Amino acid sequence: MATTVHEAPKLERRPTVSAGNGGFRDMVPAGGSPRTLQKYAPPPASTGIWVILAAIGMSFAALTSALIVRKGGATDWRHFTLPSILYLNTLVLLASSVALEVSRKRVASFMAAGRVGVANPARWLYLTLGLGFAFVAGQYVAWRQLNAQGLYLATNPASSFFYVFTAAHALHLIGGLGGLGRVIVKLNNQSLRRATLNATAHYWHFMDVLWMYLLLLLWMKL
Repeated sequence: MATTVHEAPKLERRPTVSAGNGGFRDMVPAGGSPRTLQKYAPPPASTGIWVILAAIGMSFAALTSALIVRKGGATDWRHFTLPSILYLNTLVLLASSVALEVSRKRVASFMAAGRVGVANPARWLYLTLGLGFAFVAGQYVAWRQLNAQGLYLATNPASSFFYVFTAAHALHLIGGLGGLGRVIVKLNNQSLRRATLNATAHYWHFMDVLWMYLLLLLWMKL
């Protein structure tokens, strides 16, 4: 019985006048559709977000270990009550994740409709951005409340860990705010890719889960 061997599609480069990618478009099969190349495409660049999240997770795991070890042998550990505004901040952050998920669905519909006949979903992204800034502002209020009680970064180990954990999380969240701003700009410029939005959403939701973990940890240990 004769066996037919199918030759893999040959790839060629097509020149383009664009100077942003070395004068070539993405490689496509010779005489074929770009869909044929999907089997040979490399993993999407958005997978890099998981590397970033893993690195952040390991950093906070190291801080958690340091807290447990330091408290275990401390004679100067001074317990204090967490500022009540932290619980309100948690609700604000959860609401921002809900708004971001709504925006993801609206953006998908917006892009599927060719941006015609569907309202621009940027307002949901602006809502997420606003709630994120409100969370950071709430954290600042919490720090001010501790200052009013005479608790500063160097007052005792417990207050030191509180400031380190909350400040580190706030800095990472500010990075997420920058990512949201970039998504909004790209959406308004009609250059947003779904992978960019998904990577930003994964980062934001991770910050949400991380904060709930930190709140529980601080409540139990401080």
